Amino acid sequence: MSTNAVSFKPKQISKKLLAVLPVRARDVIVSRYGLGKDTEKMTLDAIGKRYSITRERVRQIENYAIANIRKSKEFTELEVIFKDLEATIKKLGGIITEEDLLVHISKDKSTQNHINLLLVLGHSFKRMREDDHFKHRWHIDDSLSEKVHQSLQKLYETLSDDDLVSEQDILTRFLSHVTEVAAEYKQDEILHRWLRISKKIGKNPLGEWGVAHSPNVHAKGMRDYAFLVIRKHGSPIHFTEVAKKITQLFGKKAHVATTHNELIKDPRFVLVGRGLYALKEWGYLSGVVKDVIKKVLNEHGPLTKGEIITKVLKERYVKENTILVNLQNQKFFKKDKEGRYSVNM
Repeated sequence: MSTNAVSFKPKQISKKLLAVLPVRARDVIVSRYGLGKDTEKMTLDAIGKRYSITRERVRQIENYAIANIRKSKEFTELEVIFKDLEATIKKLGGIITEEDLLVHISKDKSTQNHINLLLVLGHSFKRMREDDHFKHRWHIDDSLSEKVHQSLQKLYETLSDDDLVSEQDILTRFLSHVTEVAAEYKQDEILHRWLRISKKIGKNPLGEWGVAHSPNVHAKGMRDYAFLVIRKHGSPIHFTEVAKKITQLFGKKAHVATTHNELIKDPRFVLVGRGLYALKEWGYLSGVVKDVIKKVLNEHGPLTKGEIITKVLKERYVKENTILVNLQNQKFFKKDKEGRYSVNM
């Protein structure tokens, strides 16, 4: 299968290289890398059972096979192939997730497995295994790899669990940490690939970036989807509209009643009018109108009727008369000789 990303046919190249091996060693490599009709890679244990040998013996055969291919004249003759592969990785940023690299070269699983073998065989390519912070990745430059890893770690440390930043903002922040890398790598496309190396930083379905485990990024249920919808809307919105937009933006079936119940239960949301919800992080006060009046007076001290109405209307979409009716409740509020109201302690 020919690909646009590289100038050679991976399956033909690996076939030439495998031909230098004895039958059993070749079979072990084919099984380990999924190079046959079955693209699933076999474990050391599974191959060991097939030959009635230990998994350690299988590992020895695999290492022997790789070493022998590297020593063969066929491998030396194909040096240009590995240079091509090296140039491809450099063009993609010098360090890239295994998934991104393989998909870039071919979307065919079988071809990807053959490319994976070539990466293992090539002396220039170094694979770093997945850990708590980073995905499986390949690189060709130790120094660049270290700088990218450190920069991703620093970027992660600047983000709080509640942060959600735009595409441009995350790139700008990231650039501020990768000052020491060559200018040729400071392209949005490459920065995006580097960001995908991190398991700690992620992007939500709306294209906003943040801490990967945050519900703002890794939305799990209606409450999280509702939060992202209201945040994107930017102002109070009716719960029926929230349900509609969850379906539109995320393709999730959101029942109106269920959505409303989730909004009621979650402290991130504040009811600010008849069915209208806002985000608490916007500064809206929680509670019914009476509670809002109390909080306003406790914060600002005695206020006139007009001052109270102005401040409460910033928190609630209600009629002025609703505020006035609550103020008349002498159980909660009292008026002094100057016509100012305060909380009746």
